[in-house]
Amino acid sequence: MNDMNLPSPGPLRGCHPDTVVRENLERDWWRGETLLDLFDGHVRSRGDAIAASDPGNVTELSGIDAKSLTWRELDAQVDDIASTLHAHGIGPGDVVAVLLPNSVALIATYFALWRLGAIAAPMPASYRRHELSRIVESAAAVAVVTSTRLHDRAPHAEALGLIGESSPLRLVFTFGSVNGDGIALDRQPPSDDELEAAKHAARRIDRTVNDCITICWTSGTEADPKGVPRCHGDWLAIGQTTQDGLQVTPTSVILGPFPMVNMAGFATSLLPWLLSGAHLVQHHPLDLSVFLDQIQRHHVTHASMPPAVLTMLLQNPALRTAFDLSSLQTVGSGGAPLPPGVVKDWQNDLGIEVLNFFGSNEGICLLGAPSDTPDPMIRAEYLPNYAATSRTWATSVARQTDVRLVDVTTGEPVTRVGDRGELRLKGPTVFAGYLEGTAERSPFDGEGYLCTGDVFELCGDGEYLRFVDRSKEIIIRGGMNIAPAEIEGLLIDHPTVADIAVIGYDDPVLGEKCCAVVVPKPEASISLDELVEFLREKDLASFKLPERLVVKNQLPRNAVGKLQRRELRLEIAADG
Repeated sequence: MNDMNLPSPGPLRGCHPDTVVRENLERDWWRGETLLDLFDGHVRSRGDAIAASDPGNVTELSGIDAKSLTWRELDAQVDDIASTLHAHGIGPGDVVAVLLPNSVALIATYFALWRLGAIAAPMPASYRRHELSRIVESAAAVAVVTSTRLHDRAPHAEALGLIGESSPLRLVFTFGSVNGDGIALDRQPPSDDELEAAKHAARRIDRTVNDCITICWTSGTEADPKGVPRCHGDWLAIGQTTQDGLQVTPTSVILGPFPMVNMAGFATSLLPWLLSGAHLVQHHPLDLSVFLDQIQRHHVTHASMPPAVLTMLLQNPALRTAFDLSSLQTVGSGGAPLPPGVVKDWQNDLGIEVLNFFGSNEGICLLGAPSDTPDPMIRAEYLPNYAATSRTWATSVARQTDVRLVDVTTGEPVTRVGDRGELRLKGPTVFAGYLEGTAERSPFDGEGYLCTGDVFELCGDGEYLRFVDRSKEIIIRGGMNIAPAEIEGLLIDHPTVADIAVIGYDDPVLGEKCCAVVVPKPEASISLDELVEFLREKDLASFKLPERLVVKNQLPRNAVGKLQRRELRLEIAADG
């Protein structure tokens, strides 16, 4: 498997080689349908049912009008957005960066782009000019879709400032109250001629399940983002995994708090919604009172929660009992190890089953389902080993995925219970390779297995895997990935910094936070406020800002100068 070469603008390109596509279809590992086919099917069969609802605070947050739309109404909004995009030249193969909070507008934007054959390059709404500029340049995006306001920011102004700097960016489309330049997507309805022109253009596209529809972004261990192209077939295989666990039906209501910009948001909300025809309630950024009110108001049956939120709600019965949560049946969680006692109490005391998900943008999709592992204590700590021949698992993707553990030192397969190795896998959920120019090396080994960089221990009788550590140095703060190298690369330019390391430290609510470990220049002093202000001036996203400062005379490095992060983490943890 080679890294993908996806020029833009240009003709619509497939993600995988024809041989892979043909095999996945012949073996029924991929559906023959696209995401657009599923969407259109729900419009025809469930047109008057509620399809999607905004969070109540979306207008206050971003100026986007809050809506709750039926499938037919959502289809009309998709047509309206597609018409405006098409009228300004967006078409097949064009990459469009999308920076919006979870909202009905975000869903409609995705489907409008896909109808036109364009490729969405989504990113968290909390990203600022610094991250936006990198993604626009890496993906060769011709346009940005964003809002005119997000809290106290003006994201559209940040995007407009990139025109002329990051070729071929030429257009900025906006939602929210008009405030300056930009092409409004929600203020002026398109003309009948514009609607018909866009529909005619969409009908002329020769679509396949291998068409690239998204380029998501993963921080990895490098400072620059890596692009992860995905096609219809990829996404629906991933979605089937979570759907097999969640078992969402057309009468279900899904509440999605994870940013709908990558594996977490797509797999736990957008895709189960699309596979079932359920009602999707949008939420983000996480606000517990708004989140719980949505469960009560919409009678939510399925939700996703980070492990820290599961723990917080369990430990705060006053908050939990202030809302009627009786409709909630199933919660999906992941992104960090689940506390076994918390999962047990949610099931035994609250009557709500917690599923254990482990996934990544590149293709890991392990599902810990109650039907496979009824004991919540075991389900919280262990994930299924799809390679185990003695078991069958709830998701059909398990039978289609080839999993192995490989010793990180010797490269030999790990087969003895209790031993540890890097997780490697092949299968219909695995991507084809990073966007050309965004990764230094291929993520695949010589046999075509994806090298995940995640270390697991072989457990039980070989039927379970237990997550041990990330060999990559990602910090995960509240479900958001932070690459230390990116922040280090900025802070090393601070006038008083001689050496710098950014590491994660434990936080009971967010999982991890960033700590800046600094060696000051001779006779210089430094404060956390100075570092934070320096990064703010670089337009770095707020969730990446260090929240702790440790000053040292030198950083621990090995004989060749490589930073000993593990040693540093242990030292910082010991200091409290």
